[in-house]
Amino acid sequence: MRCGDLTEAQLKSQYRLVDVSTRANPYTLTKITPFNQPQSMFYGSRGEGEKITRQQCAAMLFDEFRDLSRLFSVYGPYSHLIEKMITHMQNGNGTPFRDVSLDQAFKEHILNDKTRNSIRLWLKDVFKNRIDWENQYFPTDKKDELRTAIMKGKLPKFDRLLDNFNGMGITVHDTWATHITIKSLNIDNDHYRAVVHYKVQDQFGLDVDDISKFKFNQFLFFRIWFVVQRYNQFEFKPFMTNMESTIEITGGRNEI
Repeated sequence: MRCGDLTEAQLKSQYRLVDVSTRANPYTLTKITPFNQPQSMFYGSRGEGEKITRQQCAAMLFDEFRDLSRLFSVYGPYSHLIEKMITHMQNGNGTPFRDVSLDQAFKEHILNDKTRNSIRLWLKDVFKNRIDWENQYFPTDKKDELRTAIMKGKLPKFDRLLDNFNGMGITVHDTWATHITIKSLNIDNDHYRAVVHYKVQDQFGLDVDDISKFKFNQFLFFRIWFVVQRYNQFEFKPFMTNMESTIEITGGRNEI
């Protein structure tokens, strides 16, 4: 994930990022007021806006970045996370991000997935059908079926309709790497209990494919995000978001 690699000319010509903010012009380092917005009937009548430093401009852009994030985090217990991650981008210098609320949201996502593509349910099916119930163990020659179950399932991503409004879709809009480990499997008569650990990484940053899509480019939120990250006068670093969760999968020999 790149940062600080694009010039003003490239941002304007290749990505149409001319109007980026309603508060500050990142190219001229001036404040934007109702009188110097291009769409204003008073545009140009009072000259250029007040000059500001690069640091002041960045601070104003990040404040607007946070305010605009509320459009994508309308409700829910995790709606605060996007603002926290934007602040981490502003001050964290590219260090990884971890938060207990993010882990909890991830765990709830896994447990609440009842679709046919749920990895948890695929594993549940393998445990039930491949455990040697008579001898109380899981056969070694069947372990590849566990790997197959994971590959068949859909990796946990916050891409549901509700994630467009609860802040999770914008906070973790994709996953870069996923590691799923079966930590233990205990079999007791006709029942089993498995402990499964999920570890996921995502990149909090935008690439050129993102900003080239109309659904991203049309929103000031993403325009500001791309400029503070990729403009060579700012260079705020993207970072890795780490999420982990341990769940239990339980079932039985005669479970329907």
